Amino acid sequence: MTIITFIGAGSTVFTKNIAGDILHRDALRDATLRLMDIDAKRLEESAIVVGKMAQSMGGHATVETYADQARALAGADFVVVCFQIGGYAPCTVTDFEIPKAHGLRQTIADTLGIGGIMRGLRTVPHLWKICEDMRAQCPEAILLQYVNPMAINTWAIGAKYPDIRQVGLCHSVQGTAGELARDLEIPVADIRYRAGGINHMAFYLEFSHRQPDGNFIDLYPALKAGYREGRFPKPNAHNPRCPNKVRYEMLMRLGYFVTESSEHFAEYVPWFIKDGRPDLIERFGIPLDEYPKRCEEQIERWAAQAQAYREANEVSVAPSHEYASEIINAVVTGEPAVIYGNQLNAGYIPQLPEGCAVEVPVLVDANGLQPTVVRDLPPQLVALMRTNINVQELTVQALLTETPEHIYHAAMLDPHTAAELDLDQIWALTHDLLKAHGDWLPGWARVA
Repeated sequence: MTIITFIGAGSTVFTKNIAGDILHRDALRDATLRLMDIDAKRLEESAIVVGKMAQSMGGHATVETYADQARALAGADFVVVCFQIGGYAPCTVTDFEIPKAHGLRQTIADTLGIGGIMRGLRTVPHLWKICEDMRAQCPEAILLQYVNPMAINTWAIGAKYPDIRQVGLCHSVQGTAGELARDLEIPVADIRYRAGGINHMAFYLEFSHRQPDGNFIDLYPALKAGYREGRFPKPNAHNPRCPNKVRYEMLMRLGYFVTESSEHFAEYVPWFIKDGRPDLIERFGIPLDEYPKRCEEQIERWAAQAQAYREANEVSVAPSHEYASEIINAVVTGEPAVIYGNQLNAGYIPQLPEGCAVEVPVLVDANGLQPTVVRDLPPQLVALMRTNINVQELTVQALLTETPEHIYHAAMLDPHTAAELDLDQIWALTHDLLKAHGDWLPGWARVA
């Protein structure tokens, strides 16, 4: 029997999607799904949803709930991590409001930038606690890590717990392929792609269309022509308030399409969000401060959704685009799968620093995770990635060595922060954020 533990299972919608994917797999219909969370109410809601879904799908899965992390991990085969330390309030609110007061505006603030740095400081210590419990309770389990900041987390886990089998998972590579397929009006199943880089800054090195004769043609000329002629990007149904112009502009400048959203990417570089330049915000449709609004809307909707789940006789879910069930199924059955995962760089991208977190194609089968090598990143993409890796590395070094100064160094080297603020402003902003976060941070990082 396969045992799958969810840490942070109170993230009910995410847990429902991943559990639903698992229960769609014939080999996993009788799995034991252990749900663990520190929020008793949200844990109960998730248990109701997953339990009803298991019954609706006709399997024989066992659904268990835990408040104790070590007990939930005992004997687990796979560990899915999906928590958010500090939640929307107070921590995400803090990550937006204090930088905004210092003249620094953001879009998502969870991966890079000053917001990503702070989230990493809050999150990594808790991931390390999971790794410590895994060493004691399930040392052979595979950790499927879905928490941002993905690259910082993956790097920090691998640096301190290299014995833990882990992969950082995101839906940006496969999700963006679907978006471009819609723009091109081509079935995504007819598109072949290969990508590589770092999380949220991986690029499609190949993006082509299968022809009736079995050959493939390069789709980059069609994407560039569509953008030049104003046909692309088409409206984004997933987030109509955020057109996809930033990424198309970067395609024209760099020659390759990045796999994370325009909303995210705009705050990883120094070119799109600038004080006193509302024309840039308007031209590229950059949704400043939209993410907190969406969080609030989601929180407001959840009460009604939770009640609907309580009252429903059956709960069903369509398969998602997440990789977790593919990985679990491949390991359990031996049926090979190829996913895009974040791994410590052991020569998988030779142009990037050894030991950093890279996102590459990963073969998965009964032998586990087997990353493949991407050798052909163009130099302009490598250079851009390094600007983000600098911030990730300094944040990880701050955590590993408990050196508060490295937090300030990471902020100094962040491309967007450095483009907007001078050194005194960056120092003051970082100090104010550390002070505001207080007990959400490890003791060594707190300031008076």
